[in-house]
Amino acid sequence: MRRLVVATTNRGKLREIEMLLDGIPLTLVTLADWPDVAPPDETGRTFAENARLKALYYAHHTGNLTVAEDSGLEIDALGGAPGVESARFGGAGSSYPEKFTLIYDALRAKKDGPPTARFVCALALAAGEAVVFEARGTVEGEIAPMPKGSGGFGYDPIFYYPPFGSTLAEASAERKATVSHRGEAFRKLRAYFTTNL
Repeated sequence: MRRLVVATTNRGKLREIEMLLDGIPLTLVTLADWPDVAPPDETGRTFAENARLKALYYAHHTGNLTVAEDSGLEIDALGGAPGVESARFGGAGSSYPEKFTLIYDALRAKKDGPPTARFVCALALAAGEAVVFEARGTVEGEIAPMPKGSGGFGYDPIFYYPPFGSTLAEASAERKATVSHRGEAFRKLRAYFTTNL
């Protein structure tokens, strides 16, 4: 069976992706199989640019079909921040509770109406030296008054999704996948694979 490198070391992301691509005739492997390959600098100004950069880099270094994604949280009142800096917001070593505190402090300083926000996921699939497929997914919501829930990962505890009446961290993994930004992007990839494998 053909291998697909999922360019992540994030176990939460990998679990979501495995669920979304279940049944596709590919063996999913991660960057853990290539511990000596250093990550590239994510110099893109957009999620799509970073996804392309990572997909091409890891396809080149592993010699395998590779999917990479770049995703993050955009908060309108903060001018779209943290955006492409979501993982590095507050410094590379900052914890998510620390990132939450920085966001709440910044929103209190703004007082600019409802804290509308969205999660964005851009993915790129690379084969050899070419990007052969790209997709984007978004989910609209707002910043919750306080973190809630222990499911999910990353910014899920502060992302309130009105149709659920809860944060994404309070939703089950299966329910979250039906609406999440990553779910939308990877369902598009799944559709691509059904006709291109």
